[in-house]
Parts: sequence; C-alpha cells; structure tokens
Amino acid sequence: MNRVLIVDDELNMLLVLETMLQKEGYDVVSASDGREALDILKDEEVSVVVTDLKMPRLDGLGLLNRIVTDHPLIPVIIITAHGTITTAVTALKQGAFDYITKPFEQDDLKNIISKAVKTRALNEDELVPAADIDRYDIIGSSPPMLEVYDLIRKVAPTTTTVLITGETGTGKELIASAIHRNSPQKDNPFIKINCAAIAENLLESELFGFEKGAFTGAVNRKQGRFELAHRGTLFLDEIGDLPKDMQAKILRVIQEQKFERVGGLQTVKVDVRLVTATNKNLIQGVRDGHFREDLYYRLNVVPIHLPPLRERREDIDPLTDYFIDKFNNKLSRQVQGIDADVRAFFNSYNWPGNIRELENIIERLVLLAGNDTITIDDIPPEIRYPVSSDNAGGLGTSGKSFKELIKDRTETIEKDILKRVLEECDGNVSKAALKLGISRKGLQLKMIKYDLRKGNGG
Repeated sequence: MNRVLIVDDELNMLLVLETMLQKEGYDVVSASDGREALDILKDEEVSVVVTDLKMPRLDGLGLLNRIVTDHPLIPVIIITAHGTITTAVTALKQGAFDYITKPFEQDDLKNIISKAVKTRALNEDELVPAADIDRYDIIGSSPPMLEVYDLIRKVAPTTTTVLITGETGTGKELIASAIHRNSPQKDNPFIKINCAAIAENLLESELFGFEKGAFTGAVNRKQGRFELAHRGTLFLDEIGDLPKDMQAKILRVIQEQKFERVGGLQTVKVDVRLVTATNKNLIQGVRDGHFREDLYYRLNVVPIHLPPLRERREDIDPLTDYFIDKFNNKLSRQVQGIDADVRAFFNSYNWPGNIRELENIIERLVLLAGNDTITIDDIPPEIRYPVSSDNAGGLGTSGKSFKELIKDRTETIEKDILKRVLEECDGNVSKAALKLGISRKGLQLKMIKYDLRKGNGG
C-alpha cells in the first residue's frame, strides 16, 4: 500500500486530507510541521509528501530542500494559497513534483497524488545516485553533483588515479574521502597532505620520510606519507603548488611505486592509490612551464570537477539546514532555522568562498543569533553589502605608497557599508550603530568623517 505523508499546521486540513486519501486506499501519516515530518521520514517508508508552505519551525520550502537531498525519490506536492503562488513556482524550480492552490477540488489533488505515485515507481530503478548520496556523506543533489556522484561510483572500486579540480572551498577533500571509503583500499590508511602548506625544504622528508642522521635533528628514522599510505590511499591536496623538483620525484613514484627516504640508500616499495586535487588550472601551468606535462597526464587519468556553489544553487538551502543542525549541536544552540528573506539572500549571493564560506557564516550566525530564527538583520554587513565594482577601485598607478592605497581602499569599503546600513535604517543612527556592532558615538564620528550626516547623500 502506498503511504502519503501530509504536513500542515492546521488540524482541520490534516483531518480532511487524511479522510479523503484513506477512502482512496492510501495509508496516511501526518505531521504538523517540517521537523516532525523529517522525523517520520527517518523511520517510515513514504511514497509521496503533501505539504503546506507556511508552517512553524521548518516551513514547506525548508522541508522540500531536505527531502530533495535526503530522500530524492520521494515526490513532494506543495499546497499553497493564492498569495504565495510565486513561492510555489520557486518550489517547482527547487525540485517539487507539483503544487495545488487553495481552495482546491479534491479530484485535482487525487490526480496529482496518483501521478506522483506512478512517477515514483517509474523512477525508483533509474535514480541510482540516491543511495550514493547517503554513502558519500555529501550534501547536494543538484544535476552537477549527481554527475560527480556518478563518477565516484564508477572510479571508487578501481585503483585508478583521480584528479579533483575546483575552486577553494568546494569540498575536494570530501570527494577524495568518499572515493577511499568506497574503494578496495577502504580498510587501509587514508593519508592526506596539503602540498601548499608545507615549506619547500621540508616537503621531500614529509612525503618520503628520512633516515636517522640525514640532517640536523633527524634523531630517528621517520616514515613519509607515501610509506604510511601503503596499500591505502594518498591524497595530495593543492598538487598545483608542488615545486618543480618534487614533481619529478612524484612522477617516479607513480611510475615505479618505489623511492628512497631522505638520507637513505635502501629502496622502499609501496602500493598506493593516488588521489590529487588542485584549485589551479594545470593545463595553463603546463603551458607556462610551471607544471610537468608528463606528470599532468599521469595524474589526470580520471578528472572530477567540483562546481562552485554559485553553479549549484539548488544545494544552498539543504547545505544551510545541515550547517544549522551541525552548529546547534556543536555550540549547544537552539536555532530553528532562517526566515524567507535570508534564504532569498543566500540563494542570490555568489559565495566566492563556496561551501567553506557558507559554513563559516552559518557558524557565526548560530553562535550570535539572538532569537531562534536567523533574520536578515543577523547577516554580517560585509557579506550583505559587498562593495560594488564601481567603488572597489584598484591598486592603480596613483603614486601612493602601498600603505596609502590600502588605507584608501579600506575607507572606501567602510563608507560604502555605513551608507547602505544608514539608508536601510532610514537614518536612525542608534539602530544603524546596533546593526553595525559599534557605539552610537563611534558611528556619529564616522558619519562626520565621510560626510554622511542626515540630509547629505554622501
């Protein structure tokens, strides 16, 4: 029997829908808000979810995003009032199966649910990545991420070398970890090293180890990362920053699976599955002579490109909800969610720091939130009011010193933020000072400095 989950904070609506669907032969369960619905979905098999949009704690859009991520096979039908049709259309773009407007004909809802059940049955065998998402512990079910999961599924069971590319903060280490956990090497070590974080003169000993007495301070033999990763996976992050002489040594290990420790004569043989990552364009590095062409082709056997967050906006909401839960637990907070304005802002913001930037902002918001819901007023001004390209300027050829240029740029940014916050607060200095986190007197002095007094457009 197909089970339908109804989610609505109005008891009368729940009773009407429950009676109607039971007469149609459905098994019906109900929840009064999105969080209760998620608890039910953890424990029970559900064929279709029918949810209202406006609910306390977790609304219909928030619930939709969690279902799309955690239960992508389950169709979600949105019930909306006339005034929220725009939001319902947004829900369709974010993965809802369909929506219906109140007041509705019962037959219309029955038909939509019937189609959803049939669609679920048709897709059940085709949507393979659903199980992969759970297995990989990665948040996101946008089309670009589904392609990534498909590549992981194909390459993980092999010993093939993988090159992961993507901007800083896109989660390249998560992909490397997922490959290892689903590989034949999963019961053996997963060793990682950031090639850009270790001084050039120390990198060789970190990678290959050293013998006792190899240099001052080498009082004992030390195994390097290649040796520690024997029969496991070695993840070389920021491989594009590898010095040229180290590139040759890495190439030899890939080709021969052997090396000598620093200061040693004995050859060490290893069996290592290599996964590398970079935020640089290695092809351009090859053209510029900074990266060895033969090493590039050895590393780029199977490339996996991680898209930036701005190209997978469908994943912003589920990532936001995930990080709120994470930092509620970590920081012992009780933030229930974010309001619609914050969701809209997050979905329009370009996230130059990608997922890492989103995670850091959510941690800050959860820690400092004064209420159980994060509002638009909680967003840091430097994020909410990015400096426009017109005002950003550049370090031009003005003849000024570096310190003077930095001072000018900082003052431009400060003035831009102050002006926007004052405009939003309708010139209320006390309210603007509170929002900016500075004293009223401090704000008044800055207004005088930048000629932002009332009645002056600055």
